[in-house]
Amino acid sequence: MNQQQCDEKHVVIIGAGPAGLTAAYELAKLEVHPTVLEKGDRVGGLARTEDYKGFYFDMGGHRFFTKVWEVKKVWHEVLGKDFLRRPRLSRIYYDGKFFDYPLKPINALFGLGVWESIRIVLSYLRWQISPYRREESFEQWVTNRFGKRLFEIFFKSYTEKVWGISCSELKAEWAAQRIKDLSLKTVLLSMFLKPKETIKTLIEEFDYPRRGPGMMWNSIKETIEKNGGEVRLNSGVVGIQRNGKGIESVVVGYNGNKETIRGTHFISSMPVTEFVAKLDPPAPPAVCAAAQRLKYRDFLTVCVIVNKPDLFPDNWIYIHDPAVKVGRIQNFKNWSLEMIPDPAKSSLGLEYFCTEGDELWNMSDDELINLSRYELEHIGLVSGADVEDGCVFRIPKAYPIYDADYHDYLAIVKDFVGSLQNYQTIGRNGLHRYNNQDHAMLTGMLAVRNLMLGEKNDLWNVNADQEYHEEIREKIDLAPALETVKEALAETFPKLDRVALAVSTGAISGMVLFLATIILVLKGGAVVGPNLSLVSQYFPGFSVTILGSLLGLGYGFFAGFACGWGFAFCRNVTVFLYTALMQQRAERQLLRKLLEYI
Repeated sequence: MNQQQCDEKHVVIIGAGPAGLTAAYELAKLEVHPTVLEKGDRVGGLARTEDYKGFYFDMGGHRFFTKVWEVKKVWHEVLGKDFLRRPRLSRIYYDGKFFDYPLKPINALFGLGVWESIRIVLSYLRWQISPYRREESFEQWVTNRFGKRLFEIFFKSYTEKVWGISCSELKAEWAAQRIKDLSLKTVLLSMFLKPKETIKTLIEEFDYPRRGPGMMWNSIKETIEKNGGEVRLNSGVVGIQRNGKGIESVVVGYNGNKETIRGTHFISSMPVTEFVAKLDPPAPPAVCAAAQRLKYRDFLTVCVIVNKPDLFPDNWIYIHDPAVKVGRIQNFKNWSLEMIPDPAKSSLGLEYFCTEGDELWNMSDDELINLSRYELEHIGLVSGADVEDGCVFRIPKAYPIYDADYHDYLAIVKDFVGSLQNYQTIGRNGLHRYNNQDHAMLTGMLAVRNLMLGEKNDLWNVNADQEYHEEIREKIDLAPALETVKEALAETFPKLDRVALAVSTGAISGMVLFLATIILVLKGGAVVGPNLSLVSQYFPGFSVTILGSLLGLGYGFFAGFACGWGFAFCRNVTVFLYTALMQQRAERQLLRKLLEYI
């Protein structure tokens, strides 16, 4: 595109969050001067940084890691040396104890105790043997992978606290979106081979700006303005005027006044529900009705200043205790020391998930700060007397809800939005998709490519942990076929985790031998356990005594571990070979059809 064509374009961008600012940043590189409209008093959207008395607070805790190299390139060209490499530590608080997150089997089993651990193991085995054949809900998705009991302990209460709906109503799509998308090759090979590369940085370390993510978005704002663009704060869009083919202008409310801003092209990260509601003339009734049925979950952060230099080592803690309302607690000092102006103090962010207008949302700031004092002390993290000050930030429409009907309603809205020729919707709320900030940025980049380079990128398919760049450059669309094959394989041949099955069978075997020995010892008699004592022929040193029961526990565990591991390995190899044979047959059939077609 030549300079004259660039000069003829006036791009209006609604929303100065990660998606909108990235779109403006990319346009500025091409010497296009966009106008960015932001209803708030600062940039960053859901990823902004707030401040209070010199303390900086991150709204949600935003780790900077990505597999999208173009996003990573932007991060480092904007901030450079202002990035810190931070170790990650996050745990789950449940039943008065702390558990590693992501969950580690040994830590979880020992923390929960012997009897609860046995229930978890048995539940896991039951759902590995007979899983849900269709994974439509979040509950089904998690149960198939962890068992019902572990789901009830570590997933149910917290997830329902976050989303405000039952796990049986929350769609499995939300869970599947948060894990790596597998190709056909990795589905097959992962059955018995470990991948050659593990992305350890995603688990153990991440980058973080010295003073929170707001540094990133403020720097991008300055770059946009330096290159001739405009970022207008406190400028909420109150109306959107359209004709038969697209958008003509937007009406902006500013200091009690209204202003009409015309443009040739429009990019928006505002909630797609608000976009539809503000159209003039209105969208068709079916579209308006569908948009109204798309729901969001809101949250508020109670930021408190604590008169203690060190509180706990975590970056954040997930709170699964149903006795308190807080869902997650951020320790900002462990993200960056520069978030705290006084090293003798600490600051925490207590996140409460709620719905705009409900009891939590409507509590006064003082009531919420007092609630945080009580709950911090109840959990045992901080004495309420050490909380010396605080403030509250409310974040509406933070999480698009994946309820039972959202997909059908979103499809109606998506079709209508796609009919507007000079408009593109981007970002988490613009697409009603629970993307991370890097993928929100990617939607902004791809929207600019669509506009300036004439590409046809489908922004609705930009997904968490998705290698989107490889897919959009593919000449042949294999995604539907691969998805069908992947779903069929997962349903017909669910993978057995060797270590998980080995630990499970080992724990059960050891516990059975231990309990059998103890029961016979307690029962007593002239000759104690004559039949069970024959086990000593296979396990040297074993006897029907207290000491023998402990040896039996160890022997049983290792024997069960070996059997479980061996069974899982053989079963996975067998399934792999069988599946490979089926694949070869299918390829031969496809080849024959191709030759017949030619």
